[in-house]
Amino acid sequence: MAGETEGTADYAGGRVLATRSDGIGRVVFNQPDKHNAMSVAMWDGLAAALDAFDSAGDVRVVVLTGAGERAFVSGADISEFDTTRGDAEAQRAYHRLTSAGRARLAGFGRPVIAEIRGFCLGGGLGIAMQADLRIAGAGAVFGIPAARLGIAYGFDMTQALTRVVGPAEARMLLYTAARIEAAEALRIGLVNRVVEDAALEATVADIARAIADNAPLSVAAAKLIVAECQHAEPDQTAVEAAIAACFDSADYLEGRAAFREKRRPRFQGR
Repeated sequence: MAGETEGTADYAGGRVLATRSDGIGRVVFNQPDKHNAMSVAMWDGLAAALDAFDSAGDVRVVVLTGAGERAFVSGADISEFDTTRGDAEAQRAYHRLTSAGRARLAGFGRPVIAEIRGFCLGGGLGIAMQADLRIAGAGAVFGIPAARLGIAYGFDMTQALTRVVGPAEARMLLYTAARIEAAEALRIGLVNRVVEDAALEATVADIARAIADNAPLSVAAAKLIVAECQHAEPDQTAVEAAIAACFDSADYLEGRAAFREKRRPRFQGR
């Protein structure tokens, strides 16, 4: 296992909180009075938190969640719409302002788990779909209200949605703007697993622990290869390099030794 427990770092005026402990990073979207709606500053805060995890060098998996019991992220902070998304030109500016945070999450090299409790709507669902795994509490609610606001869901988020649930279910969610419960989200493949709300945090912690205890190079290779499988022209050079790095690693020697000696391996990520 890697890392030591650290205190909480806060970003965006405390609306994004980050901790790390024993190889697991945790980001909390902390605007519960607005159901954790994402402001422009919070996107910058998310990027800064992920940068800090990279700099620490010992984070092997990251959990994203929302503060309180009512929401993961309920979407973009609508109170900013008049000033940041008032028309098409303002929307383009908003896209530029938030692009660094979205790109940082999309390109983060370690596994990301979305721990979803309560509302997961609009841009909040976009955040969750950028995660590698989505674990939901039974009381979670999902939806894309863009059609009720007279706006359009962005291309990147629509593409992610279509890849996750397929075009038929993507159309249903986008055209109707209906909210669906966790059981339906599981049926259409929007989430990986649904558990009772009371068991959500412990379930995610167990999954994160299992990932953090595995060989980091192997997990990173798996993440890269799965992502490349989604591309029309996979980067075979990157795939082959990731595979070779695993087979040439000290962790591969450790994994074989641990198997022979019938003990848990102690992977170092090299």
